[in-house]
Amino acid sequence: MEDLLKEFEPKHDLLVCIDSDGTVFDNMELKHKECFCPAAVNVWKLQAVSRYFREVWDFVNLYSRDRGINRFPGIVKALEETMKRPEVQERNITLPDLSVLKKWIAETPVLGCGALEKFADTVDDEAVRMAIAWSHEVDENVHRIVHDLPPLPYVRETLEKMSAYADIVIVSAATHDALEREWISNDLIRYVTVAAGQELGSKAECIRRSMEGKYSPDHVLMLGDAPGDEQSAAVNHVLYYPIIPGQESASWKKLLNESFDKFTAGTYKGAYMDGLVSAFYDALAVKAPWEE
Repeated sequence: MEDLLKEFEPKHDLLVCIDSDGTVFDNMELKHKECFCPAAVNVWKLQAVSRYFREVWDFVNLYSRDRGINRFPGIVKALEETMKRPEVQERNITLPDLSVLKKWIAETPVLGCGALEKFADTVDDEAVRMAIAWSHEVDENVHRIVHDLPPLPYVRETLEKMSAYADIVIVSAATHDALEREWISNDLIRYVTVAAGQELGSKAECIRRSMEGKYSPDHVLMLGDAPGDEQSAAVNHVLYYPIIPGQESASWKKLLNESFDKFTAGTYKGAYMDGLVSAFYDALAVKAPWEE
């Protein structure tokens, strides 16, 4: 499985890499509000401050420039930001020491639960065990709750159009099983060359391995709804098209009717892309509402 990104044979000289959650499927709010956050409240014992934690979790993962962050740095950031709030400090909530978990996050190339479970065998750490339990509960919630979601408007037509000119690789932080379930159930997998979930590495790494020795950077376009997607594109010197949160349908319609044509014509890079990226970042908050 790990060699698929390197081994697939290109059918076109263009490559489109596509994030899934929040980009193709309007499932970010559902997953974070109904799956990730409730599991965190349960496992990390945040019942007494759930109101404040939920505000932090949603801001970090949905509305700020950390949107789309991997689940493990995401939980650490949300926990630490929650503990900074005066309302929480007044309630004498305590957390286990997060330092070992943070060290693993900083040093591990593939931030998946499988890798964390292997690490857990080498340490005796409460926060690591809690992070694993939380991740499993999240996955159980997602499997139980997140289903029967259609793709966003204009996605199907755009994928069909793009597949005639470009190879398409899914580049996502979701699990491979979740990707297959969502893309197969909606009959979108037919347009895809390779589906790369979190098990295959970071988005930046998956883009690099997909394009290496096959496509020039100007012939690669990354589609995503989060700053991490834009940064993964930038690291590889490839182009980026934003699906702007809150403007998803309009973003796909523009891609279908205008932006993809500019990509195929070689006129996408430059002022046109810069304007889209600027509008994307303007839609994401820098400062949390409770800090203002």
